[in-house]
Amino acid sequence: MGIAPDIDGMDGQVALAALAWQVDLGATEAIGDAPVNRYEMPDAVAVAKVQSAPVVAAPYADPVAVARAAAAGAGTLAELRAAMEAFDLCDLKRGARNTVFADGNPNARVMLIGEAPGRDEDAEGRPFVGRAGQLLDRMLAAIGLSRQSPDPAAAVYITNVLPWRPPQNRDPAPDEIAMMQPFLARHVELAAPELIVLMGNISCQAVLGQRGITRLRGQWTEAFGHPALPMLHPAYLLRTPAAKRDSWADLLALKARLRTGG
Repeated sequence: MGIAPDIDGMDGQVALAALAWQVDLGATEAIGDAPVNRYEMPDAVAVAKVQSAPVVAAPYADPVAVARAAAAGAGTLAELRAAMEAFDLCDLKRGARNTVFADGNPNARVMLIGEAPGRDEDAEGRPFVGRAGQLLDRMLAAIGLSRQSPDPAAAVYITNVLPWRPPQNRDPAPDEIAMMQPFLARHVELAAPELIVLMGNISCQAVLGQRGITRLRGQWTEAFGHPALPMLHPAYLLRTPAAKRDSWADLLALKARLRTGG
């Protein structure tokens, strides 16, 4: 049953009383003066279904799995660099100026793994080029090694755990280390060094799953199936010159290991 309401000029209380009177008369809906074509109205049930349908999120991309697949597909160091530069799931890449891949002789007997690029490294696109890098070069030269040497026996090959600079040189986050670790593992596999040097806490965390470089330094271990020697980072030595004595002992241990054939 329908009754056309006529409330023009009524105040609120009168209108409510009129509505109550119509309900008492059995009115079930209000109708207006103009007819309504309900066939042109949207299907309320269909609209409700659309509105209540669950929102399906885009498939989640596991950064570690994506990195592992990309790294495994690289058959050369050049391909690995291209795969790393194409990897877009690490937020550090968006704020970096350059991808810092490696420096030195890829055929070297010694592969040195640093932590992450700093400001100078980010600007030049090479690892260890700032003050810490200059100190590292002097340290290596003291035992007859150089990143510029064409002779694999006297050369070093240098890379980092992360190829992109963290903001304000902060420590890399665990998830950032985890997603870049497959690239590092493949890097070591392709370079195939005889010995690895792990420079600093972040390198030990990424490769050995351990921190505490002052405790770990100087003790030979294994990383990616190769003999590895943790050492103090040159940046730490710049802040703590007294620790250079420990690093000199570690350099002599590295030299001795090279002399005996790894």
